[in-house]
Amino acid sequence: MGISRYRYLHYDVFTDRRFGGNQLAVFPDAAGLRAQTMQQIAGEIGFAETTFVTATERPGTDVRMRIFTPGKELPMAGHPVIGSTFALARTGRIAEGRTDWVFGLNIGPIPVSLEWSGPRLDFAWMTQGTPEFGRTLDDLGKVAAALGLGEDDIRVTGLPVQQVSCGVPFVFVPLATREAVDRAVPDTRLLDFEAYVFTTDRGGAADGATTYSRMFAPMFGIAEDPATGGASGPLGSYLVRYSLVRPEDARSILNLQGVKLGRPSWIHISIESSGGAISRVRVGGTSVFVAEGMMDVED
Repeated sequence: MGISRYRYLHYDVFTDRRFGGNQLAVFPDAAGLRAQTMQQIAGEIGFAETTFVTATERPGTDVRMRIFTPGKELPMAGHPVIGSTFALARTGRIAEGRTDWVFGLNIGPIPVSLEWSGPRLDFAWMTQGTPEFGRTLDDLGKVAAALGLGEDDIRVTGLPVQQVSCGVPFVFVPLATREAVDRAVPDTRLLDFEAYVFTTDRGGAADGATTYSRMFAPMFGIAEDPATGGASGPLGSYLVRYSLVRPEDARSILNLQGVKLGRPSWIHISIESSGGAISRVRVGGTSVFVAEGMMDVED
C-alpha cells in the first residue's frame, strides 16, 4: 500500500467572520479514498462534519459528495453543503458566476443556488426535501430529563415535541425562553435522539433572529453542533405548521444557533407554502475560508 496526498480546505460556515459558525473540512478531490478511510479522517479532524468530493455518479448531478461526522456517515447535512459550495468555488471546480449546482448525496440530488459579487461567491442556498412530520414525544418529563431541563420549560409553550425531517430526522423541542435554551445540559445516558431545542422568544435582544437554538447529537459524536443546516429546514417547517410565523414571513426566517458555544451561526431559512401545504424548503448562508492543508493517507 502506498501513501497518497489529499488537499483539504477548512471553512467556517453560516458566518461572515473567522472562528464563528460551524467548522468544516472539505476534501475537493477525494478520488481513491475508501469509506472506512473517510470515516477515519473525519474522526482525526474532529469537526462536526467533513466532506469528500468525487466525480459524479448519476445524471443530473455535478459531483458526488459524502459527509461524515467523527462517528458516522450522514445521508445529508446543511452546513457541509453550503461550506463545500464555497470551497469548490474557491478551487475553481464551480466556475465563477455559475448560479446553479447539484450535489449527489447519499439521499440523492441536492440543488444549490449561488449568488455572486463579481468573482466572489457571496451566498448559497440549498433546496431540501419537503417536510415529513413524524412521531410526537408525549412523555415530556422524559424529554426534559434527557436535556437537563424542567418539564414546565417545555409544557408552558403548549407546542408538541415532534420529529420532523427534510432528509434527516430531528426531534424539535420548543422552549419558552432563550434562558431555557441556554440552560439545557443533555444527559448522554438518556438522550437517544437528535435533539433540537429552540425558542421564538427574543429575550429583549436586538439581533433580529426569528429563532434561537441549540442541537445535541452525542450518538453521532457531536456533543453540540454550532450550526445545523439539515435541521433548519425542518425547523422552519415546524414554525409554519404551528403558526409561529406567518406564511408571508416564512420566506425570510433567521435562525441563530451556536451562541452558547461562542460560535454564533446565522442560518437563513425560506419556506414557501400555499393553503397550509409546504411546497419548497431552502436553507442558506455564507462561509469564510480559514485555512488549507495536505493530508498523507495510506489507503
